[in-house]
Amino acid sequence: MDDHGFDVMEATIAGIHAAMAQGRLTARQLVQAYLDRIAAFDQAGPAINAVISLNPRALDEADALDRAYRSGGPVGPLHGVVLLIKDQVDVDGLPTTMGSVLFEGHMPGRDAFAIARLRAQGAIMLGKTTLGELGAGDTHGSLFGSTRNVFDLARTAGGSSGGSGAAVSANFCTVAIGQEGFASIRRPAIWNGVAGMRPSAGLVSRRHVYGGWPTINGSLGPMARRVEDLARVLDGMVGYDPQDPVTALGVGRVSGSFAAGLDVGALRGARLGILREPMGFGTDPDSEDFALVDAVFNRAVDELRDAGAELVDPLVIPDLAALLATRARDMDEEAAMFATYVAGSATAPFATRAEAMASPRFAQVLRGARERWRAPASAERHHAYLRARQTLMIGLHDVMARHRLDAIVHKAVEHQPTLISEGLNPPYRDQTGAPHLNTFLVFVPSVVVPAGFTTAGLPAGITFLGRPYEDAAMLRLAYAYEQASMHRRVPAAVRGI
Repeated sequence: MDDHGFDVMEATIAGIHAAMAQGRLTARQLVQAYLDRIAAFDQAGPAINAVISLNPRALDEADALDRAYRSGGPVGPLHGVVLLIKDQVDVDGLPTTMGSVLFEGHMPGRDAFAIARLRAQGAIMLGKTTLGELGAGDTHGSLFGSTRNVFDLARTAGGSSGGSGAAVSANFCTVAIGQEGFASIRRPAIWNGVAGMRPSAGLVSRRHVYGGWPTINGSLGPMARRVEDLARVLDGMVGYDPQDPVTALGVGRVSGSFAAGLDVGALRGARLGILREPMGFGTDPDSEDFALVDAVFNRAVDELRDAGAELVDPLVIPDLAALLATRARDMDEEAAMFATYVAGSATAPFATRAEAMASPRFAQVLRGARERWRAPASAERHHAYLRARQTLMIGLHDVMARHRLDAIVHKAVEHQPTLISEGLNPPYRDQTGAPHLNTFLVFVPSVVVPAGFTTAGLPAGITFLGRPYEDAAMLRLAYAYEQASMHRRVPAAVRGI
């Protein structure tokens, strides 16, 4: 708590703005409070290791916002909101490293399109967060080591947006920004006990984001301690960008404000399909670990019913597991993405993906990232994946129509956070239990919300998944569940200042 009586712990955007209006808080004081927490808990103390770089201009930017506030009020709806950004998203004045020695010292000298939008609305970019090296896998990287889970320091924060999940849970920022192409927002959000959202592809531009155009499955999204803050930040991110043509599909899909549409009573009368079939990556349904998460999920289903939802339980999507198993990558598309991302960067170390792989530094890249880059390509497998994606999209719509569903609910992750030691050494456990139904279908939104803790004291959560571009509806349902249950808990390792 600062000298004016403002407590930064669990601070929300609404609470921050109320304190500013009452003269109890300035943007400088808020930035300094987060810097103090990062100093105390990220590299010192429990050494969460979630922040890879800090903005040296953050306090100056806060001072400018404070001057603007005194002379005319807030500059926008995100005035003074302090953000940490996954380190595959460009922020002018900060390096973008992807957590890898390959991009050490890389200063693109530009803002990503979504970052520029947030900045124009008054947000402060405090720094960058750690991630799965080169934007995939659990949060280990050759440039920074490993990020610790805030609820058990021996366990992974998840990934690939693990630094963002850990940072927002540890109260190092108001909201964090992640990026998801598999389960990279949802899994680290829940494994660190916060809410997270992967918006429908096409709502948020990925210009100057590693993992952007011409690939289509990745999305930038917010991670926050409260669903309302997810909605407020998403309001500031959406918009058409001609340099990310996928955003053309989002034009006309947003009606009004996501935050203004939240409704604490949204679960009353909502029809929800409870998807119980195991579908997570490397899931072991016979394990004790799976059973611990299953018990939390069962209690959450009861809470949904108690809140007035009508349940179809269990919901069956035909051939779900077999269709999801066809997922395959297009390596030519990924090579084109790499070239598109580095084009125009002020200090890009490589012009192509092939150049990066030929670098002597590629040998220092962690095993998992090297293997993903070297994965063999198969046009036949990719074609089978595209056919399966169409089949599953039709199947999803069919079961939702047949049962008159407003959303599908499933486990956010089907296992507890795995051990860091087992991710870096045999058995090389990585992404265990992560469902990817939404990113398999690309345009399907998902919001994850904490649903409580296992008997081992580790967080678990549920997912609200809807039809393409039903992002507002998923936020409303997630908000109603959050407000009815309030399972968020401050991690003991980072309590204090």
